[in-house]
Amino acid sequence: MCHYCGCRHIPLIRDYIAEHERVMDFAEDAVRAFEQSDLEKARRCVQEMAAGLDSHWLGEENGLFEVMRREELFADYIAPLVEEHRELAALLATVDVGDHDDQERIRVAVAELREHISKEEDGLFPASLTAMSGRDWDEAMAAWHEAHPGVELMSD
Repeated sequence: MCHYCGCRHIPLIRDYIAEHERVMDFAEDAVRAFEQSDLEKARRCVQEMAAGLDSHWLGEENGLFEVMRREELFADYIAPLVEEHRELAALLATVDVGDHDDQERIRVAVAELREHISKEEDGLFPASLTAMSGRDWDEAMAAWHEAHPGVELMSD
C-alpha cells in the first residue's frame, strides 16, 4: 500500500479506498464464516459485499474511470478492471453460500479482489493526480455523489 504520492489525501480517492476496506472486511468475514460453517453470517457478508460494490463500482466507472479512460493509455488499463467488476458482480448475484464449490469460488474471488484493489490503489489512483484536471475531478466527484445518494464524502 503506497503512501507516497498523496492521492490518499484527495477526498474522492480516500473514500474509494475506505469503500475497498469495508468490502474486503465483509469478504474476509464471509470466508471465515465458511470455515466456521456459519452460512447465515456468510450470506449476510456476501450480500453486504455486493451492496457495497454496487455503489462503489457505479461511482468509480461513471466518474474516475470515465474521465481517465479518455486517454488511450488509461483506457487499456481500465478495460480489464471493468471486466473484473462484471465477473465479480455475476458471481455475487448467483452464489449459493451453502455450496462448497461456490464457497471456493468466493475464496478465489476474494484473493482476486485484493489484487484488483491493488491495481486501482497502487496504479490508477496515483496516476489520477497528474492525469486529471480540476474539471475532471468535479466530474468524477459528481458521479460518486450520483452513485451514493444522500451520502457525503468523508470529511477530515
